[in-house]
Amino acid sequence: MALARTRKTSLFMKQAAELAIAVPQVVAHRMTLMAWAGPQPQSSDRREFKLMSDEKTEAFNESWIAMARQALAAQQALSFSMFDSLMWSPLRGLPSAGTVVNQVNRAAMGVLSQGMAPVHRRAVANARRLSRHKPR
Repeated sequence: MALARTRKTSLFMKQAAELAIAVPQVVAHRMTLMAWAGPQPQSSDRREFKLMSDEKTEAFNESWIAMARQALAAQQALSFSMFDSLMWSPLRGLPSAGTVVNQVNRAAMGVLSQGMAPVHRRAVANARRLSRHKPR
């Protein structure tokens, strides 16, 4: 169980670190593109600006949907766990507070990871794509 928690946490931390590197690169590139485009951007610049806006909206929506699904699954698991603990028997005993805390922590980490995945995927892909494209 500790190994699974460690893997989820390390995956989340890896995504956060990659996001922390990719986002400033993308922002810097796009701000430079906007500055070079000036008040009357070319059609290619307008396409990039629209893509930027559309991607942010899509990533936000995907992120919220993924977090809502994961939160629902976590709530169901916690509910089943609480119901199971109500069916107490002397042979099983009650779940410890540490077990409950670990279950809640895993649920929260799952929701965060699911929410970060669409944003991470797009930001890293944009950083790669924009690094090949040089502004005029």
